[in-house]
Parts: sequence; C-alpha cells; structure tokens
Amino acid sequence: MGFSQGQEALVNSSWEAYKQNLPHYSVLFYTFILEKAPAAKGMFSFLKDSNEVPQGNPSLNAHAEKVFGMVRDAAVQLRANGVVVLGDATLGAVHNQKGVVDPHFLVVKEALLKTIKEVVGDKWSDELSVAWETAYDGLAVAIKKAMN
Repeated sequence: MGFSQGQEALVNSSWEAYKQNLPHYSVLFYTFILEKAPAAKGMFSFLKDSNEVPQGNPSLNAHAEKVFGMVRDAAVQLRANGVVVLGDATLGAVHNQKGVVDPHFLVVKEALLKTIKEVVGDKWSDELSVAWETAYDGLAVAIKKAMN
C-alpha cells in the first residue's frame, strides 16, 4: 500500500499549522518526550542542564523543527518514491553516538503524534494520525538503517 496524495496533504497542512507556533509546539513536544522518558534529557544538549524544558531556546526550536520537517519530508518521499532515503548521511552516526535504541523511536513517535493532535485540535482524525505515523515510521526505518 502506497502513501496517498491525501495523506501527504494531511501531513503538509498540519506541518504548516505546527510552524505557525513553533516555539510553543517545540516545548510541548519535548515535554511529552520527557514525561514518557525522563532519562532522554541527557540526549539533548539544550535539555541537559535544565530542570524543565526551556522556553524560547533557539536550539530546542531548531531541533524540533528539524524533526517534524524530516517527518514531513518523509511523507513527500513516501508519496513520490514509496521509500524514505536520508538526505543527511550523518544522522545514523549522531543517533548511534547519542545511544538511541528502538524504544526511543517509539517515545518520539508518541510525542510527535500528541503534539500534532494539539496542533490540529478538533481536526484530529484517525486518517491524520495514520498519515503521520506512516511518515514517521518510514523515517525511523531509514535512520535505523543508517545506524547499522
């Protein structure tokens, strides 16, 4: 089963909505991650020395935008090619260096979906969830492949 034009459109429109309040949603995203996996704090340079997720941190915002943007790019690639190919060859090495393992991918996926649900509010649907899940899973497979 391929990634449909409708799924890509859902991801794109909610990505645009996410970017409208990037600082707020970035903090929310990392708050969700740390609620689920407090030990992950040490994996992010912008969280290491803080007791809470810092507001207005440019590094935090940039990293969150990169994560969500890569999932959005994965949706585009899935639609066009049926597979996700990493544009950044260093991603595997960085994830290895940080000690990322399979459960971490699940935590990030859950946080990403919870964040998008907040972004879209009453426009949240199973179809939107599946679109983001599928795109994220494609990206995760590509990153894990680069890690090996």
